[in-house]
Amino acid sequence: MDRCVILVDNSNVFIGGRKLAARRKGVHSDNDGGHADDAPVDPSWRLDYDPLLEFLADGRTIHSAVMVGSGDPEKDYIWDPAREVGFEVIVHDRPHGGEKAVDTELVAQGTEIIATSERRMVLVLASGDLDFIPLVNVARRHEWEVELCAFTTDFNPEGELAKTVDRVRPLDAVFDRISRYQFDWP
Repeated sequence: MDRCVILVDNSNVFIGGRKLAARRKGVHSDNDGGHADDAPVDPSWRLDYDPLLEFLADGRTIHSAVMVGSGDPEKDYIWDPAREVGFEVIVHDRPHGGEKAVDTELVAQGTEIIATSERRMVLVLASGDLDFIPLVNVARRHEWEVELCAFTTDFNPEGELAKTVDRVRPLDAVFDRISRYQFDWP
């Protein structure tokens, strides 16, 4: 298939990149056997959206690219770089420090695109969250191919989500291309 729909869970990709950046710099948790959520993060790491979009598209024509995140929707300096390279950006407020509605928004956006499209495409999902399995199932029912693109810190390569999709393309492979650092750390 020569066309794709790209859905990006900004929080998942951003946090996964920060974890991998810390690990690559040799910063490890005191609790090496701990949960991945406890892994240290590199506060200086930033995502470079242009090469990310290029990697996700993988040479295909982009029908639509949607990025959903949480935070302050009024802080355009955070979201404008993604808009400038072609992402439709949807930002949900982060009430009381918690994230709400990001995964649900992506599932709703993806389902609407799949259900109203006149042609089959490739759904490129940039997130390792299991919450996307229902969306993968919708894509399958409509005979779409599905790719998972996430950092290996954020999904189990032998897990249910990875086994549900057609292809897994870890973002680790292009980490240096999609990364930039805002300041020196540690």
